[in-house]
Amino acid sequence: MPFGAEIAADGRVRFRLWAPAARSVELLLYEGQAARPLAMRPAQAGWFELVTPDARAGARYRYRIDGSLDVPDPASRFNPHDVDGPSEVVDAEAFEWTDGEWRAREWHEAVLYELHVGTFSEAGTFAGAERRLEQLAELGVNAIELMPVADFPGKRGWGYDGVLPYAPDAAYGTPRELKSLVAAAHRHGIAVLLDVVYNHFGPEGNHLGRYAPQFFTERHRTPWGAAINFDGEESRPVRDFFVHNTLYWLEEYHLDGLRYDAVHAIRDDGRPHILTEIARAARAGPGRDRPIYLVLENAANEARFLGPAGAPETFDAQWNDDFHHCLHVILTGESDGYYEDYTDRPRAMLCRCLAEGFGYQGEASRHQRRARGERSSHLPPTAFVNFLQNHDQIGNRALGERIAHLVSDERALRAAVAVLLLAPSPPMLFMGEEYAAPQPFPYFCDFGPDLAAQVREGRRREFSHFERFRSPGALESLPDPTDAATERAARLDWHGPRDVRQARTLDYYQRLLALRRREIVPLVPQILSGACVAGQEDGALAVDWALAGGATLRLLANLTDRAARAAGRAAERRRGHGAADPGRHVIFTTHPPPRPVVTCDELEPWSVIWLLERGHDER
Repeated sequence: MPFGAEIAADGRVRFRLWAPAARSVELLLYEGQAARPLAMRPAQAGWFELVTPDARAGARYRYRIDGSLDVPDPASRFNPHDVDGPSEVVDAEAFEWTDGEWRAREWHEAVLYELHVGTFSEAGTFAGAERRLEQLAELGVNAIELMPVADFPGKRGWGYDGVLPYAPDAAYGTPRELKSLVAAAHRHGIAVLLDVVYNHFGPEGNHLGRYAPQFFTERHRTPWGAAINFDGEESRPVRDFFVHNTLYWLEEYHLDGLRYDAVHAIRDDGRPHILTEIARAARAGPGRDRPIYLVLENAANEARFLGPAGAPETFDAQWNDDFHHCLHVILTGESDGYYEDYTDRPRAMLCRCLAEGFGYQGEASRHQRRARGERSSHLPPTAFVNFLQNHDQIGNRALGERIAHLVSDERALRAAVAVLLLAPSPPMLFMGEEYAAPQPFPYFCDFGPDLAAQVREGRRREFSHFERFRSPGALESLPDPTDAATERAARLDWHGPRDVRQARTLDYYQRLLALRRREIVPLVPQILSGACVAGQEDGALAVDWALAGGATLRLLANLTDRAARAAGRAAERRRGHGAADPGRHVIFTTHPPPRPVVTCDELEPWSVIWLLERGHDER
């Protein structure tokens, strides 16, 4: 790693900092509260370097810029006293790994489980999460996705305001404890992904602009201000900072993949695009020897960054917000905010998402007031991660309610889950979803007084436009995101399901995930194409996936509260083909016999049927 502090083979420590606007840089080595300054040698292109025998693993240090500004290492491996405290030298080779034979499953087998380390367990730490891995393995999860752990200001937060991208936040534990979590996950057959943020730095604790203003550019703007400089003059060290960050997490922490947050906010007019460069480096590095998962969040629906799993210059998948938004509108009828783009024909668009990936593939978005998306029908279903809940779709709500507490009709939720968990695309759960956890997941943070006041006021302003908050006094019900009690309210209770519905929900998720592993996963590599056969708002939704050899994986679903007829080719195929048809295998139905749903044209309200119809040459 060209940045930060590295312990050399001879025991000395090399310190490197890119500070192109600095006249001088000193290393401050701490002994207790006192710090000893050591001059760093200026090198070419704004770099400063020092190799010294006076530091060792565990040593605390800062950099002093131009004799007055003391800052942590921007590539700190650990900052035990938060983002403005001194950094700590970490021996990258000290941890005893036990996962030498470990290989993650192929991407098409993945079942992801997103979790926030601070609220996933009672302890809110890496060690606390490690103690819950056995339950996730029993559920049928084979990959966990950690929300960002890079050091952020304060003791609580979602992690998207991190400022030290190489340092696990001390509120969750030490680098050793994070490595222990990864090693334990591998023992349980669970891969580990980490959410990383390359589109901005948080508003508190980021000092880069004061000694490396070239890290940012005013030529591009983002929702957080000036963009990170990926394509201007002196951008090479900036690009390297993030390329090496990807390699660092994959190599030093044995992670199996990364999820890249909001890449639509990364501005780069250069060639290759920084995302392409990152993918190339990851595939040519750790990806040479083992499966690694590279996943995007991209509200622009740019299919150009996606490709077949493991392709050398593209990413394996993208979070499919369109899938979520369609299902959410179907289940709740909500139309505020971005949901307005999905209210006209949500079932038809859901059909398109299942068959082709994106719902918006260049069509005009009312909410964004512009065209959105690129054609995605050529991509495999594995290029899209589907979900019914995630941290954004719960936490960006005013009260942080989960879908199980917005939808009272259990039939509707069970139908939606059957679509999610048995569709060919990799499904993702949000922590606690599997047993309808009662805890909300509201937005929370721990900023200083001035910024905290702005956050509180910003939340009130944002939701004042929503219908439910227009009545007098309604905004007073908003939880204070800066209050420690808001974060505490989100912590999961792992003492087991509290009521019959929770127990029933957990059993349903376990059974469907076992069915997915047994029946669906072997079919996914055989899929040649998907087609939306019918997506009528007052009738059945029908999707066909053509398989090699002539077979068809088929979904029939009535996602309404009234009986509906199967439409088009789906109905024609069903007529004359009874349950005993040797060419038809019923994988799953929400309405099993005695109601003969497979041979009847009429589908019950909130019913889902998954079928495998074999070609003549396979019978």
